[in-house]
Amino acid sequence: MAEKVLLKLTDVLLRAEAEKFSAAESRHSEPSLFGVTDGKAVGTYLEHKFREYLTKHYSFEAGNSASGIDFPDLGVDMKVTSIKQPQSSCPFKSARQKIYGLGYSLIVFVYEKIDDAAKKTATLRITNTVFVDKQQTADFQISKGLRQILDNEGNADDLIAFMVEKNLPVDEIELNSIAKELLKNRPAQGYLTISNALQWRLQYGRVIEKAGKEDGVYSVYKCPVIPENTGPESGVISVVKNA
Repeated sequence: MAEKVLLKLTDVLLRAEAEKFSAAESRHSEPSLFGVTDGKAVGTYLEHKFREYLTKHYSFEAGNSASGIDFPDLGVDMKVTSIKQPQSSCPFKSARQKIYGLGYSLIVFVYEKIDDAAKKTATLRITNTVFVDKQQTADFQISKGLRQILDNEGNADDLIAFMVEKNLPVDEIELNSIAKELLKNRPAQGYLTISNALQWRLQYGRVIEKAGKEDGVYSVYKCPVIPENTGPESGVISVVKNA
């Protein structure tokens, strides 16, 4: 029997398959997740399952510690987060990431975990799946503020004062270097909220809100509203929402 030839995965195919996967996962009952409240464990489960799903149909480079992202050949990282607090962390590389973006795109799965006490299973209802192009992965307020200063004929001093006010984690030499670059290379508007920490803390509330409304922020999947106290299958079940 001839070996199955796999299609090469592209970002367009990734978005299309993420939509199908999100719909299917929202209907799936998973015993191993029942009672689990650790968001990291839920994220690991969903990330592994989506990669395995893609592996059946597509060829792609698997992420590793060196690349630091899930789909290095596509320049895309995968994030999984609860709708209760849609955020995650990512490695800090440079303060410029707040201004010019992370350097890669994001596919973000946002879930609501529902436990079925009667069946002792859990369902991850995917509320939103969003794809953010790398050009739009800068911090919203910082990129917006810098763009406004440039629009108002601001100079390097204005840019530096703004970055100092926003506590950009850089020294004076780097501030001057970034200001000079900004005058030559205007940043795109970002839509993440990026908080300073040992790692960047990425918050996704705005990209969920803006998905499908702004260039580079794609609404891949949005879960239909279901009535309270109903489950993924037909019929009313006893549910407990957590994680």
